[in-house]
Amino acid sequence: MNELVEYMVKALVEEPSAVTVNRVEGQGVTVYEVAVAQHDLGRVIGRHGRIANALRSVVKAAASKEDRRVTIEIVS
Repeated sequence: MNELVEYMVKALVEEPSAVTVNRVEGQGVTVYEVAVAQHDLGRVIGRHGRIANALRSVVKAAASKEDRRVTIEIVS
């Protein structure tokens, strides 16, 4: 799942080498913290958060096969 998140985010940004994905296990949910270069932050979030929500939807759909709850947080 970590590779999926990293692949999708790297496809969106201008500086893919600055993308880092951290996996944090919480109570019943796995959070993927995505960090990108400051100038790429808008590309990952999108207008009104549409791209960020789309990323979350894809990851949730992929995780539903494994009966897991996941989400993506974009950190600056």
